[in-house]
Amino acid sequence: QVQLVESGGGLVQAGDSLRLSCAASGRTFSNYAMGWFRQAPGKERQFVGTINWNGGSTYYVDSVKGRFTISRDNAKNTVYLQMNSLKPEDTAVYYCAGSNYRSERQYEHEYRYWGQGTQVTVSS
Repeated sequence: QVQLVESGGGLVQAGDSLRLSCAASGRTFSNYAMGWFRQAPGKERQFVGTINWNGGSTYYVDSVKGRFTISRDNAKNTVYLQMNSLKPEDTAVYYCAGSNYRSERQYEHEYRYWGQGTQVTVSS
């Protein structure tokens, strides 16, 4: 059974940083692209960024480019989302997702596995 478990969320002030982690188990994690999505209250879930199977390529939504960085440690079966210069509009539940593709993916239907989410709240 595949399981993705996010951690690292919390309450921070605008301008602060947070690092989210996503620990994967139950499959050959290193063979597949991973992604991060977020859902703000009253809004649809939104793509944040993705990383390919070996960490050599990433892609982000424009609103987080230059502030967020995705990385992965395949030896630890973990993917990370480093978030810097956080803004109140980054407040959301953040979800880790695992795809069945090796290259980066930005659409929800391209992801088969999802974590339970971790709350990130940024105060102004």
